[in-house]
Amino acid sequence: MELVLTLFSCSSHPYDFYKLIFTSCHGPCRDQVLHIVPETFQQVQHLQHLCSTLLLDLWKPLLPEDIWAGEDLHIRVPAPLVQDVKDSLDQHMIPYKVLIPDVQELVDQSTPRERSSHRQVPEGYVYTQYHPMEEIYQWMTQIQKSNSELVTQHYLGKTIENRTMYYLKISQPSDRTKKIIWMDCGIHAREWISPAFCQWFVKEILQNYKSDPKISRFLQNLDLYVLPVLNIDGYIYSWEKDRLWRKNRSPHMNGTCYGTDLNRNFNSSWGSIGVSYNCSSEIFCGSGPESEPETRAVAQFIERKKSDILCYLTVHSYGQYILTPYGSTTKPPSNSEELMYVAEKAAAALMGKYGTSYEVGPTSLILYKNSGSSRDWAHMIGIPFSYTFELRDKGTHGFVLPHDQIQPTCEETMLAVTTIIDYIDQKYFPGGAVMLTSSSLGLSLCLSVVLTWTVS
Repeated sequence: MELVLTLFSCSSHPYDFYKLIFTSCHGPCRDQVLHIVPETFQQVQHLQHLCSTLLLDLWKPLLPEDIWAGEDLHIRVPAPLVQDVKDSLDQHMIPYKVLIPDVQELVDQSTPRERSSHRQVPEGYVYTQYHPMEEIYQWMTQIQKSNSELVTQHYLGKTIENRTMYYLKISQPSDRTKKIIWMDCGIHAREWISPAFCQWFVKEILQNYKSDPKISRFLQNLDLYVLPVLNIDGYIYSWEKDRLWRKNRSPHMNGTCYGTDLNRNFNSSWGSIGVSYNCSSEIFCGSGPESEPETRAVAQFIERKKSDILCYLTVHSYGQYILTPYGSTTKPPSNSEELMYVAEKAAAALMGKYGTSYEVGPTSLILYKNSGSSRDWAHMIGIPFSYTFELRDKGTHGFVLPHDQIQPTCEETMLAVTTIIDYIDQKYFPGGAVMLTSSSLGLSLCLSVVLTWTVS
């Protein structure tokens, strides 16, 4: 263990290092996720030291300094270190449970065995599977073609690896200027359920806007802007190389380490708390605010449209939270009571479907402190409603949610998101957008005369 710790600091990425140093394991070779709830300050200190020294992949929380007594800790331990880490926990009498005994097995189960780029879309598109980026690009093109009266595809920007970022605009033709709801998914590559939800959301709106009175009403006043995958390079990397990759793919230190956490890269108290300046960290905040082209593309677009945007939704996993601003401070935003009220309504609607429980509140109070998040930035520039969704589950599968949970997760999340949009529609467009025809005007006048006569 001493040799490992000494040599480790030279490695740009922990898992590259493990591959180099270890040629065999004690027992079966498989990464595991451990669940630990430290009970004492001494146990917290040991766990912080263990995670920092070995650069273990912390799934919850994301930073060693956010490990607290009495709070859940989920750590992914690479196969070669599993036994050493367990021995260390035993020596310090720290109880643990194996949450995921074989990460790779879970990865294999959640990745479709057969992938066909010739699949009929959108009619034959399978929304209960995860899709690689190539198929999502094709789906975007097809969904626009099949729904040209409502959907348009627009250029947003380029990624660090020069891939094109597109968003979909869902808009009913109208003479008036409408307000905007923004939603992005896939800012973190490994959170596959997030892009799956963005696709599901678009499908549901298009399938139901004529028959669902709530959707048809808010579409008269609001345009929906959906970015299905924000971190395209990272998402592709998570399919082709490392399923648990989180960041984008920007090179640092002459290409010896890669990736910036795009959700620590926005210009909201950037670099102040809950970040790392080490480029091999999962929460490396970049060289400066909006240093990454993906962040800049989103930020510049939102900045241009901010006077019309009423709500900014960003979808992540995992943990089952609806998070409100702020992450960088416990000082509440001016409309915190309303933000909480709407989030609680959304969580209740979600729970009504399958009984899934979501916790609601400011990130800094119910999760951990962080800076440079898109949610905080959106609220700071004046967008009144700004939320982060952390979808299923609470750690049983973590980032590797099986595909049989895509449908229930999306169904319940749809209820939460439409609850938020409906509230905003009712707030800013009270009375809806009912067009008064001469006959309806005549009827209302008659009714008012009758009512006046009855009352008097």
